[in-house]
Amino acid sequence: MLNQTVGAGFAARYEELGARVAELAVPLTEEQFWRKPFPFGNSFGHLVLHLTGNLNYYLGTQIAGTGYVRNRDREFTEASRPVKDEVMRRFAEGIALAARTACAQTEQDWGRQYEAERDQSENRFKIFLRCATHLHLHIGQMIYLKFALEKGSEL
Repeated sequence: MLNQTVGAGFAARYEELGARVAELAVPLTEEQFWRKPFPFGNSFGHLVLHLTGNLNYYLGTQIAGTGYVRNRDREFTEASRPVKDEVMRRFAEGIALAARTACAQTEQDWGRQYEAERDQSENRFKIFLRCATHLHLHIGQMIYLKFALEKGSEL
């Protein structure tokens, strides 16, 4: 019972966080999606690419066995500016993958050893938790970026 509660809880939270990112992205134009309103930091679009790569690598490749190959540096430097709808579609797929993968974990899976590049989560429960808190962190940045873009970067 606890196993299903944990898996369903993570799945629901990933879906809620994914919906929040989508909601924040809706009013942004293509130009705003990729604009950096400050000389530091990232654009909204690059943060979405980063979150997509994060979920697809840490949960997709390392747990679900998808074979996704991550290029983390490119998530922050992608110069081609893919179409916003396509970027958001890939992000939604990453969220769905995270939710499915959480629900697929057995009681024994949650405590299984976990190893990945640039991560020290130790077990699967911790990487699911870490990826969720990582989403929260970047949603905070996205809220601030959206605010700055709406105000014309006058901050």
